[in-house]
Amino acid sequence: MTTLRQVATLDSTLAPLIGRTAHTLRDERALITVRDLLGFFPTRYLAYDSDLSELREGEFVVVIGEVLSAKTREMTTRRGSMFNATLTDGRHEIDMTFFTARGHQDKLRPGVRVIAGGQVGVFNRRWQLAHPGYTVLDRSGDSDLPGLFPVYPAVPKLHNWNLVRAVRLVLDALDPLPDPVPAEIRAKHDLPSLDRATRLLHRPNSRAELARARDRMRYGEAFVLQTVLAQRRLARAREQMAVPISGGGPLLQAFDARLPFTLTAGQQRVSAEIAADLGQSVPMSRLLQGEVGSGKTVVALRAMLSAVDAGGQAALLAPTEVLAAQHQRSITAMLGDLAEGGLLGGSELGTRVALLTGSQSTAARRQALLDVVSGTAGIVVGTHALLQEKVDFAGLTLVVVDEQHRFGVEQRDNLRGKAERPPHVLVMTATPIPRTIAMTVFGDMETSVLDELPAGRSPITTHVVDEYRPGWLERTWARVAEECAAGRQAYVVCPRIGPDQASEEAAELPTPEEGEPPKLDMIGVLETYDVLCAEPALTGLRVGLLHGRLPSEEKDQVMRAFAAGEIDVLVATTVIEVGVDVPNATMMVVRDADRFGVSQLHQLRGRIGRGAYPGLCLFTTRAGGGPAAERLAAVATTTDGFELAQLDLKQRREGDILGARQSGSRGGLRFLSLLAHEEIIAAARVDAAAVVADDPELTEHLVLADRVARELAPEQADFLEKA
Repeated sequence: MTTLRQVATLDSTLAPLIGRTAHTLRDERALITVRDLLGFFPTRYLAYDSDLSELREGEFVVVIGEVLSAKTREMTTRRGSMFNATLTDGRHEIDMTFFTARGHQDKLRPGVRVIAGGQVGVFNRRWQLAHPGYTVLDRSGDSDLPGLFPVYPAVPKLHNWNLVRAVRLVLDALDPLPDPVPAEIRAKHDLPSLDRATRLLHRPNSRAELARARDRMRYGEAFVLQTVLAQRRLARAREQMAVPISGGGPLLQAFDARLPFTLTAGQQRVSAEIAADLGQSVPMSRLLQGEVGSGKTVVALRAMLSAVDAGGQAALLAPTEVLAAQHQRSITAMLGDLAEGGLLGGSELGTRVALLTGSQSTAARRQALLDVVSGTAGIVVGTHALLQEKVDFAGLTLVVVDEQHRFGVEQRDNLRGKAERPPHVLVMTATPIPRTIAMTVFGDMETSVLDELPAGRSPITTHVVDEYRPGWLERTWARVAEECAAGRQAYVVCPRIGPDQASEEAAELPTPEEGEPPKLDMIGVLETYDVLCAEPALTGLRVGLLHGRLPSEEKDQVMRAFAAGEIDVLVATTVIEVGVDVPNATMMVVRDADRFGVSQLHQLRGRIGRGAYPGLCLFTTRAGGGPAAERLAAVATTTDGFELAQLDLKQRREGDILGARQSGSRGGLRFLSLLAHEEIIAAARVDAAAVVADDPELTEHLVLADRVARELAPEQADFLEKA
């Protein structure tokens, strides 16, 4: 005869074990197998000694007491009888009310000791538990109960008490769970087995045991993910597909000799780290994190020149046409005749710098495509236009992505796919997004940090302006006028173009949070431009307009005019978010600042304070209080990119580390936090690397191999490889 223990495997269905409760779990929570139920963890745990003197209406309580009195009475509004038992803890009382007496009146007799759980209500000025779950202790004994009462996420049509019983039945019928973490590693870190930790999470005896179980789960999640990443790193190292790029070639040497300034110590250190990566046959995957204005572009250019020296090409992917054009101009200016290879007057060591954007003229685009495919252009700068099928490279060996959060994983992978062999990849950002932090912490991306600013950068002060406070917005425009009267310039940034047009720059607008008021229509540049042109405080000032829907020539003309000082106040969308460099611009007003993400606010603010004068940034908002206002206040207090990245991660979470979601969902991480558990992640990385080095295919670690296969679906593995 088959026993419960024999059928209770992880993949067994729940119905043979817990009966009708299984159907409710399936229909309401999609919990079908034993594995599903064991992964449905409690959200909190209650002690049994709840003080009945401190009850609060609506809270869930678990109490132990004695039945003081019990009575049955006929209902007046419908057929049948209801049953009421008064429970006491010796000092205070609470009523247990059931709308059918059958099944309760024979159990809940005066003098019987019970444990009851339910939501507290009030009826006739008395505390009440309406139809609570309970167990008669005199019959079942205390040994049947966990030391702490687990409270699970709500399941419609199923009382928490019945769920606790269902989990107990399953655990009692289950053999020890197979553990993906080897025993010697568990012993090294003094961790309980997966089986023990799972049982403790569902039926803990104490808070200390609960903490120990959670530590085990955190390590397990980190270890499985680090095993996946270790296998990926080992596979890349064995393939040896990238083209090694040796540094110190004639083009790079000529560029260094012409630099009008000395590289900072940080730039020299980071350049050495990148050069070491480029010299390997394993494709580089490096994040270059640096504050706005820290000199990331020069470091990236030196890497691109090394690629050209080695006979290859480098592509720089920029998120907007304005930035792509500025990158092309600044690189060309820095190179001088080194950017005129093959042209009259150009250096014999030189190359070309091609620009490829979506709004180029047909002739300019045709020439750029020819320079790229022929190899004449060793450096190619462009927007999403670089990703199109018609763009072919002669020998792409290095890809530089500026502000990667503006591109999807598939887009970045599309550019890498244009190389015959996997290219080296360098990602530049001033504020890592949660996924970037996650991949960095987990070890799939090496990190270089530029933690010092070049000489000439000025401090930036930031304030939050409540537009509903009388006179505050008017004072903002007066402050803009004062700055311009002193001979300087200002930006005014809005989240969209006009009433019927969202911002074309794919702004990373934060998801509304609980507690935030309903969102108003976003302020646009068109209406703000009209307002500023009519603003008395700005009379006589030259106000310009810039957004991504303008023709390319007009955008370029506006930016050149602003850079030349011919425009005093530039009203723009986030098209000026990254890369725009106007040293005389010292003030920025960001309207509806609560509609921008942390990373965007930091990037926008980095457009000012780039010269000899200090910067002033004003975040205007109509959000009132709540999380949005708190977010703005937090950004206003610091200009540290890593600190802001931590804030971003805290608000947006890690995203699905092995999936396509950029943020928001916890994904596969149930216990592990990238903010709080970096030491656990680092330890798991060391352990996983050792296991994979000895057993790359995990043939000696079958349970771990099975868990990796379960955690990493084929599309997730593909996504991780691209990310």
